[in-house]
Amino acid sequence: MTDKKSNQDLVVTKERFKQMVYSLQDEITAKMLALDPALQLTEDLWERTDFAGAPGGGGRTRAFSGELFENAGVNTSLVFGKIDPQFALQIGAAGANSDEMWATGISLIIHPRNPKIPTTHANFRMIQAGEKFWFGGGADLTPYYPHLEDFRYFHQVWSDACRPFNSYQKMKKTCDEYFVNKHRAGEMRGIGGIFFDHYSTGDLEADYQMVRSLAAEFCRSYFPLVEKRMNENFSAEDEDFMLHRRGRYVEFNLLHDRGTHFGLKTNGRTDSILISLPARCKFTYRYAPPADGPQEEMMKYYYPHEWAT
Repeated sequence: MTDKKSNQDLVVTKERFKQMVYSLQDEITAKMLALDPALQLTEDLWERTDFAGAPGGGGRTRAFSGELFENAGVNTSLVFGKIDPQFALQIGAAGANSDEMWATGISLIIHPRNPKIPTTHANFRMIQAGEKFWFGGGADLTPYYPHLEDFRYFHQVWSDACRPFNSYQKMKKTCDEYFVNKHRAGEMRGIGGIFFDHYSTGDLEADYQMVRSLAAEFCRSYFPLVEKRMNENFSAEDEDFMLHRRGRYVEFNLLHDRGTHFGLKTNGRTDSILISLPARCKFTYRYAPPADGPQEEMMKYYYPHEWAT
Protein backbone atom coordinates (compact mmCIF):
# COMPACT_ATOMS: atom_id res chain seq x y z
CA MET A 1 0.00 0.00 0.00
CA THR A 2 1.45 3.41 -0.94
CA ASP A 3 1.73 6.23 1.56
CA LYS A 4 -0.78 8.17 -0.54
CA LYS A 5 -3.26 5.28 -0.41
CA SER A 6 -2.65 4.88 3.33
CA ASN A 7 -3.35 8.55 3.91
CA GLN A 8 -6.52 8.38 1.82
CA ASP A 9 -7.74 5.37 3.82
CA LEU A 10 -7.02 7.19 7.08
CA VAL A 11 -8.96 10.28 5.98
CA VAL A 12 -11.93 8.13 4.95
CA THR A 13 -11.87 6.14 8.20
CA LYS A 14 -11.74 9.30 10.29
CA GLU A 15 -14.85 10.59 8.54
CA ARG A 16 -16.65 7.25 8.97
CA PHE A 17 -15.79 7.18 12.65
CA LYS A 18 -17.08 10.72 13.14
CA GLN A 19 -20.37 9.84 11.46
CA MET A 20 -20.62 6.68 13.58
CA VAL A 21 -20.33 8.49 16.92
CA TYR A 22 -22.81 11.19 15.92
CA SER A 23 -25.29 8.49 14.85
CA LEU A 24 -24.80 6.65 18.15
CA GLN A 25 -25.41 9.86 20.05
CA ASP A 26 -28.75 10.21 18.28
CA GLU A 27 -29.68 6.58 18.97
CA ILE A 28 -28.94 6.87 22.70
CA THR A 29 -30.76 10.19 22.92
CA ALA A 30 -33.87 8.73 21.31
CA LYS A 31 -33.85 5.76 23.69
CA MET A 32 -33.54 7.99 26.76
CA LEU A 33 -36.36 10.27 25.65
CA ALA A 34 -38.60 7.27 24.98
CA LEU A 35 -38.02 5.91 28.49
CA ASP A 36 -38.30 9.26 30.26
CA PRO A 37 -40.85 11.45 28.40
CA ALA A 38 -40.37 14.33 30.86
CA LEU A 39 -36.62 14.31 30.29
CA GLN A 40 -35.20 17.78 29.68
CA LEU A 41 -32.51 18.00 27.01
CA THR A 42 -30.10 20.89 26.64
CA GLU A 43 -27.95 20.78 23.51
CA ASP A 44 -24.91 22.99 23.05
CA LEU A 45 -22.73 23.28 19.98
CA TRP A 46 -19.31 24.51 21.03
CA GLU A 47 -16.01 25.45 19.44
CA ARG A 48 -12.43 25.51 20.71
CA THR A 49 -9.11 27.01 19.80
CA ASP A 50 -5.92 24.93 19.63
CA PHE A 51 -2.65 25.48 21.49
CA ALA A 52 -1.60 28.09 18.93
CA GLY A 53 -4.89 29.97 19.15
CA ALA A 54 -6.25 28.77 15.80
CA PRO A 55 -9.70 27.19 15.26
CA GLY A 56 -9.54 23.64 16.59
CA GLY A 57 -12.92 22.01 16.12
CA GLY A 58 -15.56 21.54 18.79
CA GLY A 59 -18.45 19.31 19.71
CA ARG A 60 -22.09 18.65 20.44
CA THR A 61 -22.93 18.38 24.13
CA ARG A 62 -26.27 16.98 25.22
CA ALA A 63 -27.12 17.37 28.90
CA PHE A 64 -30.17 15.63 30.36
CA SER A 65 -32.16 15.91 33.59
CA GLY A 66 -35.40 14.17 34.49
CA GLU A 67 -37.25 11.85 36.82
CA LEU A 68 -35.82 8.58 35.55
CA PHE A 69 -32.41 9.88 34.50
CA GLU A 70 -31.47 12.38 37.21
CA ASN A 71 -28.62 13.77 35.16
CA ALA A 72 -26.73 12.55 32.15
CA GLY A 73 -24.42 13.68 29.41
CA VAL A 74 -24.10 12.21 25.93
CA ASN A 75 -21.38 14.14 24.14
CA THR A 76 -19.62 14.01 20.80
CA SER A 77 -16.59 16.01 19.74
CA LEU A 78 -14.16 16.51 16.89
CA VAL A 79 -11.03 18.41 17.89
CA PHE A 80 -7.81 19.07 16.01
CA GLY A 81 -4.78 21.34 15.72
CA LYS A 82 -1.66 22.22 17.65
CA ILE A 83 -1.09 20.81 21.14
CA ASP A 84 1.34 21.60 23.93
CA PRO A 85 4.64 19.84 23.02
CA GLN A 86 4.90 18.45 26.56
CA PHE A 87 1.44 16.96 26.28
CA ALA A 88 2.36 15.54 22.87
CA LEU A 89 5.15 13.60 24.56
CA GLN A 90 2.77 12.33 27.23
CA ILE A 91 0.34 10.85 24.71
CA GLY A 92 3.06 9.35 22.53
CA ALA A 93 2.81 11.58 19.46
CA ALA A 94 5.47 10.65 16.91
CA GLY A 95 6.79 11.45 13.46
CA ALA A 96 5.96 14.46 11.33
CA ASN A 97 3.57 17.01 12.85
CA SER A 98 4.00 15.48 16.29
CA ASP A 99 2.79 18.75 17.81
CA GLU A 100 -0.62 18.25 16.19
CA MET A 101 -3.53 15.99 17.04
CA TRP A 102 -6.95 15.01 15.76
CA ALA A 103 -9.56 13.23 17.85
CA THR A 104 -13.21 12.37 17.60
CA GLY A 105 -15.46 10.29 19.80
CA ILE A 106 -18.52 9.88 21.95
CA SER A 107 -18.47 9.96 25.73
CA LEU A 108 -21.52 9.37 27.88
CA ILE A 109 -22.51 9.08 31.50
CA ILE A 110 -26.00 8.29 32.81
CA HIS A 111 -26.90 8.74 36.48
CA PRO A 112 -30.43 7.40 37.19
CA ARG A 113 -32.44 8.66 40.14
CA ASN A 114 -33.49 5.19 41.35
CA PRO A 115 -30.67 3.38 43.20
CA LYS A 116 -31.93 0.05 41.83
CA ILE A 117 -30.75 1.18 38.37
CA PRO A 118 -26.98 1.27 37.84
CA THR A 119 -25.03 4.22 36.57
CA THR A 120 -23.26 3.61 33.29
CA HIS A 121 -20.41 5.17 31.39
CA ALA A 122 -19.13 4.50 27.87
CA ASN A 123 -16.88 6.08 25.30
CA PHE A 124 -15.55 5.23 21.86
CA ARG A 125 -12.87 7.36 20.24
CA MET A 126 -10.29 7.62 17.47
CA ILE A 127 -7.14 9.70 17.94
CA GLN A 128 -4.28 10.74 15.69
CA ALA A 129 -1.17 12.38 17.16
CA GLY A 130 1.47 13.17 14.59
CA GLU A 131 1.78 10.08 12.42
CA LYS A 132 0.37 7.71 15.06
CA PHE A 133 -3.29 6.84 15.31
CA TRP A 134 -5.25 4.55 17.57
CA PHE A 135 -8.70 3.67 18.93
CA GLY A 136 -9.99 3.46 22.46
CA GLY A 137 -13.15 3.06 24.47
CA GLY A 138 -15.37 0.67 26.34
CA ALA A 139 -18.33 0.58 28.70
CA ASP A 140 -18.67 -0.07 32.42
CA LEU A 141 -21.39 -0.34 35.05
CA THR A 142 -21.67 1.14 38.54
CA PRO A 143 -24.53 -0.54 40.41
CA TYR A 144 -25.74 0.32 43.91
CA TYR A 145 -27.77 -2.79 44.69
CA PRO A 146 -26.65 -6.43 44.51
CA HIS A 147 -28.75 -7.60 41.56
CA LEU A 148 -26.20 -10.18 40.47
CA GLU A 149 -28.25 -11.25 37.47
CA ASP A 150 -27.92 -7.69 36.13
CA PHE A 151 -24.15 -7.80 36.49
CA ARG A 152 -24.06 -11.10 34.63
CA TYR A 153 -26.30 -9.75 31.88
CA PHE A 154 -24.17 -6.64 31.32
CA HIS A 155 -20.94 -8.61 31.15
CA GLN A 156 -22.45 -11.33 28.97
CA VAL A 157 -23.47 -8.77 26.36
CA TRP A 158 -19.90 -7.54 26.19
CA SER A 159 -18.43 -11.03 26.28
CA ASP A 160 -20.60 -12.00 23.31
CA ALA A 161 -19.74 -8.78 21.48
CA CYS A 162 -16.01 -9.37 21.97
CA ARG A 163 -16.10 -13.06 20.99
CA PRO A 164 -15.38 -12.49 17.24
CA PHE A 165 -12.25 -10.59 18.26
CA ASN A 166 -11.22 -12.88 21.14
CA SER A 167 -10.82 -9.78 23.27
CA TYR A 168 -13.23 -9.95 26.23
CA GLN A 169 -10.88 -11.23 28.92
CA LYS A 170 -8.15 -8.79 27.98
CA MET A 171 -10.54 -5.83 27.81
CA LYS A 172 -12.27 -6.88 31.04
CA LYS A 173 -8.94 -7.08 32.85
CA THR A 174 -7.95 -3.65 31.54
CA CYS A 175 -11.28 -2.26 32.75
CA ASP A 176 -10.95 -3.92 36.17
CA GLU A 177 -7.50 -2.39 36.57
CA TYR A 178 -8.30 1.07 35.22
CA PHE A 179 -11.55 2.15 36.90
CA VAL A 180 -10.06 1.85 40.36
CA ASN A 181 -9.69 4.27 43.24
CA LYS A 182 -6.13 3.30 44.00
CA HIS A 183 -6.12 5.62 47.00
CA ARG A 184 -8.85 3.42 48.51
CA ALA A 185 -6.98 0.11 48.59
CA GLY A 186 -7.90 -0.97 45.07
CA GLU A 187 -11.66 -0.48 45.34
CA MET A 188 -13.22 -0.34 41.88
CA ARG A 189 -15.60 2.41 40.82
CA GLY A 190 -18.20 -0.20 39.87
CA ILE A 191 -18.27 -3.79 38.61
CA GLY A 192 -16.31 -3.15 35.43
CA GLY A 193 -17.09 -4.00 31.84
CA ILE A 194 -14.63 -3.62 28.97
CA PHE A 195 -11.97 -1.01 28.28
CA PHE A 196 -9.21 -0.62 25.70
CA ASP A 197 -6.84 2.18 24.75
CA HIS A 198 -4.07 2.85 22.22
CA TYR A 199 -5.55 0.03 20.13
CA SER A 200 -3.88 -0.26 16.72
CA THR A 201 -2.99 -3.56 15.10
CA GLY A 202 -1.78 -1.97 11.88
CA ASP A 203 -4.93 -3.07 10.04
CA LEU A 204 -6.93 0.16 9.98
CA GLU A 205 -10.09 -1.32 8.50
CA ALA A 206 -10.19 -4.27 10.88
CA ASP A 207 -9.62 -2.01 13.87
CA TYR A 208 -12.37 0.35 12.77
CA GLN A 209 -14.80 -2.52 12.23
CA MET A 210 -14.09 -3.90 15.70
CA VAL A 211 -14.76 -0.59 17.45
CA ARG A 212 -17.86 0.02 15.32
CA SER A 213 -19.17 -3.43 16.23
CA LEU A 214 -18.58 -2.89 19.95
CA ALA A 215 -20.11 0.59 19.99
CA ALA A 216 -23.27 -0.81 18.42
CA GLU A 217 -23.82 -3.00 21.50
CA PHE A 218 -24.04 -0.23 24.09
CA CYS A 219 -27.81 0.22 24.03
CA ARG A 220 -28.37 -3.52 24.35
CA SER A 221 -25.98 -3.74 27.29
CA TYR A 222 -27.65 -1.06 29.40
CA PHE A 223 -31.20 -0.01 28.60
CA PRO A 224 -32.80 -3.41 29.29
CA LEU A 225 -31.54 -3.01 32.87
CA VAL A 226 -33.19 0.40 33.09
CA GLU A 227 -36.49 -0.97 31.83
CA LYS A 228 -36.27 -3.89 34.25
CA ARG A 229 -35.67 -1.77 37.38
CA MET A 230 -37.22 1.64 36.63
CA ASN A 231 -40.44 1.05 38.57
CA GLU A 232 -38.93 -0.67 41.61
CA ASN A 233 -39.33 0.93 45.03
CA PHE A 234 -36.29 1.98 47.00
CA SER A 235 -35.56 2.96 50.60
CA ALA A 236 -33.77 5.89 52.21
CA GLU A 237 -30.87 3.51 52.92
CA ASP A 238 -30.70 2.60 49.23
CA GLU A 239 -30.52 6.25 48.24
CA ASP A 240 -27.96 7.16 50.89
CA PHE A 241 -25.68 4.36 49.74
CA MET A 242 -26.04 5.47 46.11
CA LEU A 243 -25.07 9.03 47.02
CA HIS A 244 -21.98 7.87 48.89
CA ARG A 245 -20.95 5.65 45.98
CA ARG A 246 -21.42 8.61 43.67
CA GLY A 247 -18.92 10.39 45.90
CA ARG A 248 -16.41 7.66 45.09
CA TYR A 249 -17.32 8.12 41.41
CA VAL A 250 -16.37 11.79 41.69
CA GLU A 251 -13.08 10.86 43.34
CA PHE A 252 -12.12 8.62 40.43
CA ASN A 253 -13.17 11.04 37.70
CA LEU A 254 -11.25 13.97 39.17
CA LEU A 255 -8.17 12.15 40.47
CA HIS A 256 -7.53 9.31 38.04
CA ASP A 257 -9.53 9.48 34.82
CA ARG A 258 -7.29 10.03 31.80
CA GLY A 259 -10.23 11.20 29.69
CA THR A 260 -10.91 14.06 32.09
CA HIS A 261 -7.26 15.06 32.06
CA PHE A 262 -7.03 14.71 28.26
CA GLY A 263 -10.02 16.99 27.72
CA LEU A 264 -8.75 19.68 30.06
CA LYS A 265 -5.19 19.59 28.68
CA THR A 266 -6.39 19.90 25.08
CA ASN A 267 -8.48 23.00 25.82
CA GLY A 268 -11.72 21.09 25.75
CA ARG A 269 -14.95 22.58 27.04
CA THR A 270 -14.81 22.31 30.82
CA ASP A 271 -18.57 21.97 31.41
CA SER A 272 -18.78 19.24 28.77
CA ILE A 273 -15.88 17.36 30.36
CA LEU A 274 -17.24 17.60 33.91
CA ILE A 275 -20.76 16.62 32.86
CA SER A 276 -19.74 13.13 34.02
CA LEU A 277 -20.18 14.27 37.62
CA PRO A 278 -23.45 13.39 39.37
CA ALA A 279 -25.99 16.05 40.28
CA ARG A 280 -25.94 14.80 43.89
CA CYS A 281 -23.39 12.93 45.96
CA LYS A 282 -22.27 12.60 49.57
CA PHE A 283 -19.10 12.32 51.57
CA THR A 284 -19.12 11.23 55.20
CA TYR A 285 -15.98 10.85 57.24
CA ARG A 286 -15.12 7.12 57.46
CA TYR A 287 -18.39 6.14 55.85
CA ALA A 288 -19.57 2.55 56.15
CA PRO A 289 -22.87 1.14 54.84
CA PRO A 290 -25.45 -0.31 57.24
CA ALA A 291 -24.35 -3.68 58.60
CA ASP A 292 -25.91 -6.92 57.39
CA GLY A 293 -27.91 -5.30 54.60
CA PRO A 294 -27.78 -5.26 50.80
CA GLN A 295 -25.51 -2.21 50.86
CA GLU A 296 -22.85 -4.01 52.87
CA GLU A 297 -23.19 -7.00 50.55
CA MET A 298 -22.76 -4.73 47.53
CA MET A 299 -19.37 -3.57 48.79
CA LYS A 300 -17.76 -6.95 48.10
CA TYR A 301 -18.58 -6.69 44.40
CA TYR A 302 -16.47 -3.57 43.84
CA TYR A 303 -13.52 -5.85 43.16
CA PRO A 304 -12.81 -8.06 40.13
CA HIS A 305 -15.21 -10.96 39.63
CA GLU A 306 -15.98 -13.27 36.73
CA TRP A 307 -19.50 -12.50 35.54
CA ALA A 308 -19.74 -13.86 31.99
CA THR A 309 -19.58 -17.37 30.61
